[in-house]
Amino acid sequence: MSEHKTVDETTLENLLYLSRLSPESTDMATLKKQVDEIVGYFDILSKYDDSENPYDAYPSTEAEKLREDDIVPGLEMKDVKKINEKEFMDGYFQVPKVLGEGA
Repeated sequence: MSEHKTVDETTLENLLYLSRLSPESTDMATLKKQVDEIVGYFDILSKYDDSENPYDAYPSTEAEKLREDDIVPGLEMKDVKKINEKEFMDGYFQVPKVLGEGA
């Protein structure tokens, strides 16, 4: 890898504290090398151009393409009764029982 930023001892101690690791339970040289490699990966990623808007890949909906919010009359009860005469009883629709053994 090319020359990149490294983590100093204070930052490494803070990382150990945040991750609830103790210096006694960890090989500090190995851990410092691994953290330095991770920081190096961020250096590699920062070379790529990210100025492009990631939301440009998805289609957008413009407000003027949406339907108008007009109030229209609903169905009359007599029309509903005509359509579903067999399932309509005393102003209610009969539906199959969903509780009990059938559920």
